[in-house]
Amino acid sequence: MTRVQAIEVAQPRARRSRQARVVWGSRVVTVGGDAPVRVQSMTNTDTVDAIGTAIQVKELALAGSEMVRITVNTPEAAQAVPYVREQLDRMGVDVPLIGDFHYNGHRLLTDFPACAQALSKYRINPGNVGKGNKRDKQFGQMIDAAMRWGKAVRIGVNWGSLDQELLGSLMDENSRREVPWEARQVMYEALISSAIESASLAESMGLDGNQILLSCKVSGVQDLISVYRELARRCDFALHLGLTEAGMGTKGTVASATALSILLQEGIGDTIRVSLTPQPGESRTQEVVIAAEILQALGVRSFVPSVTACPGCGRTTSGTFQELAKQIDDFLRAQMPVWRSRYPGVEKLKVAVMGCIVNGPGESKHADIGISLPGTGEAPAAPVFIDGEKRMTLRGERIAQEFQSIVESYIQNRFGVPQAAAAD
Repeated sequence: MTRVQAIEVAQPRARRSRQARVVWGSRVVTVGGDAPVRVQSMTNTDTVDAIGTAIQVKELALAGSEMVRITVNTPEAAQAVPYVREQLDRMGVDVPLIGDFHYNGHRLLTDFPACAQALSKYRINPGNVGKGNKRDKQFGQMIDAAMRWGKAVRIGVNWGSLDQELLGSLMDENSRREVPWEARQVMYEALISSAIESASLAESMGLDGNQILLSCKVSGVQDLISVYRELARRCDFALHLGLTEAGMGTKGTVASATALSILLQEGIGDTIRVSLTPQPGESRTQEVVIAAEILQALGVRSFVPSVTACPGCGRTTSGTFQELAKQIDDFLRAQMPVWRSRYPGVEKLKVAVMGCIVNGPGESKHADIGISLPGTGEAPAAPVFIDGEKRMTLRGERIAQEFQSIVESYIQNRFGVPQAAAAD
């Protein structure tokens, strides 16, 4: 009989990139190298409204965003940036701020040094930093500001605002090839060349290459995969990953998850953003939740306890287990801002809320703590499994409340820091 070899356990591959440091006060967020893949987001407030912007930054940070980008597009916005930082510091929110600059960043960073100092990182788009002879000079002014204040820089290329001079040159070069590339391939080359050449220029001006991150954003899934694979092959800079203009709702979520998951599995990407268009009335924090869920689903990072729940079928009393699954999931997420410091490791907790006896007991045993609710026609009893063993059975009208209390007690007992250790 032929011996069957053990099936390899899938793991995301590691890409060795340079490590950048994004600093604000005593807060240091490392990016690249051995650092975890970071979640990033961006406000959609008018930065001139310093209070409103600070409030949204706080919401994004509490949701799990480790860096937040804000628009800096006018002198008024630049003047407001230090006040945004001040408000965040008063609220105890030490998340680093990234300034998003287009067209006039060289003037704003030069004319408003307090803005340049209050930001932790600058995003520079080489496609609109200047044209002709002005390009290198204006780019250089932004790099000078980064060096003066010790800031990291993301050189962020976007195919909606490519350097037209570079693109035209590459198209002319392509027309002289014996076998010309497709137009899409020329676009790919323009994106990658713009990013790498701009990074090389910044290094030649004196900026530490370890403080440079690159991104080449497009809005198509296959395009993003193609561009980032080649970008990662050609350089070792830390890479910011995201599908730009992903869309809203299901479309934006699925497209972002598909593209980012493939690249992250290949070890490509040091920071990520899910660029969702919020649904009417939807919180901006949804993009942060989805980014974290992508990393958690891949096993790259853990942010919140995971809740396993079956989809439901004719066997299940759908309303009961669906409500309990949502209640437990909402409860765990709501508690995480406090639990992160109080219960180290709680983000790796696995909870199962199942709806009938087919897979319910098995899934509950695989989880740290799980419950198998009675399905249609089953005995009105809900066995609870803790660390793989059946510990009790719940009955009656208060199963949901009792199970939530059991989960909370389990977390306190397993992840709570003993008082003696805490005192030390």
